[in-house]
Amino acid sequence: MTYTTEDTIEPENVIPFIPEGNFYFTKGVEAFRKRKYNIAIKWINKAIEALPGESLYKCQLSIIWTETGEYQKASELLQEVVDTSSDENNDSYYLLANNYAHLGLLQEAKTYAERYLEKEPDGEFHEEAIRLLEVIAMEVDEQWDDDWSEEDELLIYQEAVFQHMENSEWDQAIPLLEDMLTLFPEHSLAVHDYAQALFYSGEKGKAIQMEMDVLEQKPHDLYAHINLAVFYYAIQSYSAYEAHIQSILNVYPIYEEQKLRIGIALAKTENYMDALIRFRTLSKGRMKSHLSYYKWYSIAAYQMGEYEKAHALEKEGCHIHPKLQQELKAWYVY
Repeated sequence: MTYTTEDTIEPENVIPFIPEGNFYFTKGVEAFRKRKYNIAIKWINKAIEALPGESLYKCQLSIIWTETGEYQKASELLQEVVDTSSDENNDSYYLLANNYAHLGLLQEAKTYAERYLEKEPDGEFHEEAIRLLEVIAMEVDEQWDDDWSEEDELLIYQEAVFQHMENSEWDQAIPLLEDMLTLFPEHSLAVHDYAQALFYSGEKGKAIQMEMDVLEQKPHDLYAHINLAVFYYAIQSYSAYEAHIQSILNVYPIYEEQKLRIGIALAKTENYMDALIRFRTLSKGRMKSHLSYYKWYSIAAYQMGEYEKAHALEKEGCHIHPKLQQELKAWYVY
């Protein structure tokens, strides 16, 4: 259902020849094919400046934003295309649906996926749109709520919590998570983030009990096993740790968020080789906003003697997240 790099670099998926701005666009596509996303963005922005009304240039830029995990930027750009473009570029509807799905705005994702299928019943992304709708249907157990503002509010909370959690700002994350648990009781991931924030702010017993309560209701809850493996390892309760680490070692999820959390848990519990295997399966372009990705991937590589890889990740990560340098000092010996 995602618009992958392999899909986007095929000639038929790249913008057709248009004299105005085409030079810039071509340079952008060349950079994109080489995964030089920052350079590609600069060139395609120049193409857009040269021909602001060309919606296809904007769609291609949105694809790059999607590849780098900047779903909000991609969605805003595509929404602009949908709202203002005079030419008939129906692929925008699918791309917009895909981005909204990544943002967790499932109502919008559903609306635009259906609109794409209505306008392009035999379109290039017909199968992807169908699969996207199927995934959305599995995510909810009730009829869609017409009040989209609730999803927008949830997104704001999620983004704020994410930033605090990534920067280990547990005291700031906890009140937001408590609000989320009250306002959005069905958003189960908040329970696990709350348990993690409690654990690292010193309330270890409460955090462990929360996750044990989850497992009583859902014995195979992946996030609960991930947290408990990390918690028990941290307090040196190794027999309990073993039970939970075994529950995740043979799990290979398809979702990037779950892959990342398993990789981090394995690194935190000193299963460095297993952690490296998991980190290597992640789409790096989608991890740029995650300080934790750079931190624990770098640590795992360093601990396994892959020093060049570790320092490359450190360099890139510290450029994007300056706070990372401080967090890695305790792990690296120069």
